[in-house]
Amino acid sequence: MGKKKQPTYRVVAADARSPRDGRFIEIVGTYDPRSEPSEIKIDNARAVHWLLQGAQPTERVKKLLTVSGAWEAFESGTSVEELEARAAAEAESAAGTEEPVIAGAGA
Repeated sequence: MGKKKQPTYRVVAADARSPRDGRFIEIVGTYDPRSEPSEIKIDNARAVHWLLQGAQPTERVKKLLTVSGAWEAFESGTSVEELEARAAAEAESAAGTEEPVIAGAGA
């Protein structure tokens, strides 16, 4: 993905028999190495789901999963439901911390 000289990558679950840039089953996340710091967005619940189904990550993807915390959750045996509940709680707490915007009238 991306443009010329500006790569972005998708982390996908794909069948081993499909071509490298071919069909995939599901997009699990994205990786943007050019931003400072690098931007890694991975749906940990879906990543752990595919790892539990027998998915074998490449070396680079395994490193990205380690950074996002999905690999530790997989090794510790955390269930997909627990990860989804944790993600929902984090999203709810993040939504609740936003400060309201007060629009002022001009003089």
